[in-house]
Amino acid sequence: MRKRLRTSVWTKSFSRGLVAMTRLARASGTRLLADSIKRAPAARKLAAGAGTWLPGVAVGTSGLRRYRLYRPPGIRLGERLPLLVMLHGCGQDANSFAASTRMNRMAQRERFMVLYPEQDRLANGQGCWNWFDTGNGRAYGEAALIMQAIDQVCLLQFADPRRVAIIGLSAGASMAALLVTRHPGRFKALVMHSGVPPGTANSGLSALVAMQGHRPTLPLAATPGTMAADWPALLVIHGAADTVVSPRNGQAAAQAWAQAAGALAGQARSVQRGKRYPMSVTDFKRAGHTVATLVAVDGLAHAWSGGAASKPYGDGQGPDASRMAWAFAARQFRPQA
Repeated sequence: MRKRLRTSVWTKSFSRGLVAMTRLARASGTRLLADSIKRAPAARKLAAGAGTWLPGVAVGTSGLRRYRLYRPPGIRLGERLPLLVMLHGCGQDANSFAASTRMNRMAQRERFMVLYPEQDRLANGQGCWNWFDTGNGRAYGEAALIMQAIDQVCLLQFADPRRVAIIGLSAGASMAALLVTRHPGRFKALVMHSGVPPGTANSGLSALVAMQGHRPTLPLAATPGTMAADWPALLVIHGAADTVVSPRNGQAAAQAWAQAAGALAGQARSVQRGKRYPMSVTDFKRAGHTVATLVAVDGLAHAWSGGAASKPYGDGQGPDASRMAWAFAARQFRPQA
């Protein structure tokens, strides 16, 4: 009887403590959210007819992350537009990445929304996404916050959840790949620009080695049949003169995707538009469908190809990566025959 009584008292005490902690956590989360929204710049209209640039905050068990959303003008009631998710590289934020890539101009012309999640400097002093930190789960926590931002935009801003593509530069490319390997059914296309393929690093030290192309890429956790049917197509863009992230990583990413889908490489073709850097393009196909495309850009270092030359990590001499990324995503958004 005494044992039952002690157990009952402990259970009630524990329950009261759990309720109190839950209320405290909710209150703290509310304060954090309120503070974050208070610090976030207000939504603003761009130049006349250029759309809107909206701030937002995604909140989850791993904390919160701010984001920016570009909405083109003239969205009709009930209309759902495609969504491109843009993950910036180290040393960047949502504003600078949007300015460097000029993706909002493309979105205005082609009519799609662009979501720019933003890494918190408290999570990484250089503003890098912690894509490699899988050992302690931090990478997965950040991935969950990005997914939360996507869900919010699809629910509150009426982006089309069936037409979502994710694009990243450098650390953002590696984080984008991590999201796709965890949620392949949520995306129609993945674009990795100058990134390290998933499964190549699991710590900060191994990430540095992987960036130089000195670590093997593990096989993707998907059978060829499953990947061909359910996984999004991959576009890899990588500069042949990149000394920060070795071009070997771009080759490894495309090859890993192709092997998991049972796809074969076609003949590489050389393409050059005007005076821009030439590029070598290789398609990996299975049953007539392109599973992965590798674009190796001659002369391009660690920068967004065709980006604003006045911005860090932008090279205006390269072929237009924003145009390539949208064209690739738009093909995947079309109903498959």
